[in-house]
Amino acid sequence: MTSRTVAMKMGIKPAWRTHVVGAPDGVLETLGLPPLEMVPELTGDFDYLHLFVTAQAAMRVEFPRLVPHLASQGKLWLSWPKARKLGSDLNVPKVIEIGYDCGLVESTCLRIDETWTALRFTHPKIGKVYENSYGTLPTQRA
Repeated sequence: MTSRTVAMKMGIKPAWRTHVVGAPDGVLETLGLPPLEMVPELTGDFDYLHLFVTAQAAMRVEFPRLVPHLASQGKLWLSWPKARKLGSDLNVPKVIEIGYDCGLVESTCLRIDETWTALRFTHPKIGKVYENSYGTLPTQRA
């Protein structure tokens, strides 16, 4: 029996239009990605976007740049060093807060390797009220 790759756990499908920002050396190989349409420029809509950051300041700059390019059924994965490795000031509550501030909702969290963790963001479902103690969508704020 073959073990599932990280990319399989992430739900990444072959031929998806993809843009990756800030991936450290060797991490993409760790994911075990299928053949993808890797696009170096941030133009048009993407099925799979992946942002690697080590600081809140970088996430607050880069994450909002990606959101308008996320396809309606796309996945935007945010990866950061877990357990404050590499001097990171990010953690799950802060990542969720920033994601919600940008109008996306979180779902799956998983481990990429010994250093990196990832959280999946998607567009919210129309009409659904999201109750999260770490963040509130701009459209659902009182």
